[in-house]
Amino acid sequence: MKLTEAKQQFISSWGAFGTHWGINRTMAQIHALLLISPDPVTQDDIMEQLSISRGNVNMNIRELISWNLVERVILPGERKEYFTAEKDIWKVATQIMKERKKRELDPMLKLLSQLENVEADKKDREAKQFVEMVGSIKKLGMSVEKVFDATVKAEENWFTGSLLKLFK
Repeated sequence: MKLTEAKQQFISSWGAFGTHWGINRTMAQIHALLLISPDPVTQDDIMEQLSISRGNVNMNIRELISWNLVERVILPGERKEYFTAEKDIWKVATQIMKERKKRELDPMLKLLSQLENVEADKKDREAKQFVEMVGSIKKLGMSVEKVFDATVKAEENWFTGSLLKLFK
C-alpha cells in the first residue's frame, strides 16, 4: 500500500471511529489529517485534502480546539492561520475521555442525584422501583467516574514517576 492510500484509509477510518467517540465524521477526519501531518496545516489545505467547505472546516476546527485536541499555530511571516493536533495518543485519548465525561457523565450524574430525591411515598411500589433504578444507574455512573479518575491519575503518576527517575 502506498503512503497516500494509507493516509486516505487512516483518515476515512478515523472519521468512522470518531462517530463512536461522540464526534462527527468530518471533525474526526480533520483530526486524523492533523494527527498524521508532520507540519501545521492551513484551513485551505484541509479543505483541499478532505474536499469539504470552508464553513465545515471552520466549524469543526473550532470544536476540536474546544476539545483541546487541536491548537492554532501562528508561523512568523505568515498571514494564514495554521493548525496542529496533539501527537501524543495517550494525551489524545485522555482528553477525549475528559470531554466525554464533562459533556455526558457529569450531567447524567447531576440529573440522577436530583431524581433520587423524588417526593413520593417510599412504600409505593412504583416510587420504590423508580428510586432503586435511578440509584443503580447512578452507582454505575459513579463507578465509571472512579475508573476514569484512576486512569487519569495513573497517567499523572506515571509521568511524575518518570520525571523523578530522570533527576535521580
